[in-house]
Amino acid sequence: MLHRLALRVVPQLNALVTEPAVRKRKRLVMLAPGLVAFGIYHLVKSSLPLGNPFVLLLFSGFLASLTALWSYRMGRNESVAIFLQEDGVKRIAWVVGWIGLAYGMQLSLLVLMLLKVFVAYDFLLHPEGPAMMAIIISSSSVTRDAFELGYVRWKERQGKKVVTFPDGGPFRRWVQLEFGTMGRWTGGAAILSMGMALLLMTLGYWGSHDLTQSIMLSILSACLGFVAFYAGKSRTGDWRAGIQELGWLPLGRFWLWPCVTFALTYYLVQAGFFTFLVQQEELKSFAQLFIAATTAAMMTGYSFYLGRCQLLEAETHHGIPANIQSCPFVMGILSKAGVVSNGSGSTSVVGAATQPEKVG
Repeated sequence: MLHRLALRVVPQLNALVTEPAVRKRKRLVMLAPGLVAFGIYHLVKSSLPLGNPFVLLLFSGFLASLTALWSYRMGRNESVAIFLQEDGVKRIAWVVGWIGLAYGMQLSLLVLMLLKVFVAYDFLLHPEGPAMMAIIISSSSVTRDAFELGYVRWKERQGKKVVTFPDGGPFRRWVQLEFGTMGRWTGGAAILSMGMALLLMTLGYWGSHDLTQSIMLSILSACLGFVAFYAGKSRTGDWRAGIQELGWLPLGRFWLWPCVTFALTYYLVQAGFFTFLVQQEELKSFAQLFIAATTAAMMTGYSFYLGRCQLLEAETHHGIPANIQSCPFVMGILSKAGVVSNGSGSTSVVGAATQPEKVG
């Protein structure tokens, strides 16, 4: 779900997909897949065993993959033949396979687990209602994200220099350039979160309950992600410097969304995997430790990276001063992203991002 975080946290991407005209068109596009998914569900529920979680997830992912391709095409504002030629097989496979199939299945697990943990509506006991909601919500959410990604790509084809397109490529480059930094942040976060999970388990039934674990560990992961974001946004890695620039209200909003929201999302998707697909109670303690570690690691690593994206956009917008040219991360990303050219021994900006906004 890194693409979703990037579309809302990275200033340039957020500015592109929240323009009034884009939002109006997106709302219209989102109507169709939800209604179609509702109709298809009622057509096939008597012939497909959608009470089986494996069948449900595969069916939901299949619908989401078709939805992603259609929505991406609507955002691209081009015919299928043209965007297939311009974007290539790799990009289209990513849209269909990751934004559609994989992301749709994750969202379905999220819906099932939300219903089980927070309203005691268990899919395994009452499959029809949760199954319908999982299919409709995943299709609608995939529509929104695929449309936005298509629109960003369309703007790119129109000549807009997009510094960090959210397809995972910039994140992988950052991991290569700052592997040690990522290891320290994610490893430390994972250890702290596992310690919290173990501490909660010692409190007995309520400490080990899914509701308690999901809330407490999501809050911890959100706090770690919050700190990591502002550390990544700072040239020196001092997270306190970025926080001092903002008031408590925007900081609180940013902590609640996206930090707490996405931390809880990551936790519940993984919990849904163990609950509905593995279905082995004896693995519960191991599962809680594993989920605690991976949630904190993902939230911290992704947040630090998104902070770096904001730093990158700020430096790109204001030019590349001499002291930044000595920073291997910034210059490495700028060079690989095609934002700067170093061919003649000098550094020049060849593209610019939009004015960065304050997040929160």
